[in-house]
Amino acid sequence: EVHLVESGGGLVQPGGSLRLSCAASGFAFGTYEMTWVRQAPGKGPEWVSTITKDGDRTYYGNFVKGRFTISRDNAKNTMYLQMNSLKPEDAGVYLCVADVIALGGTPRRAHYRGQGTQVTVSS
Repeated sequence: EVHLVESGGGLVQPGGSLRLSCAASGFAFGTYEMTWVRQAPGKGPEWVSTITKDGDRTYYGNFVKGRFTISRDNAKNTMYLQMNSLKPEDAGVYLCVADVIALGGTPRRAHYRGQGTQVTVSS
């Protein structure tokens, strides 16, 4: 069974930093690209960042503007999002998502997402 578990969210002042983690299990983590999305209250999901399976290429939403860094440790089956210079508009639930084939199950790719971790940016 595929599990994506986010952690690291919290309350931070504007200009502060947070490091989010996404612990993955139930699939061959190192063979899939991984993505962070976020959702603010009353808004739809917004793509934040994607990292390739080897971590050699990363992609970011335009709003990131060099403030966030996505990374992964395939030995630990974990993806990270380092967020610096946080703004109030960065607040929301951050989720990791992936389209993968579960180990031991039907060999068909499916979309998975975690429960998310809350990020609040406020003074």
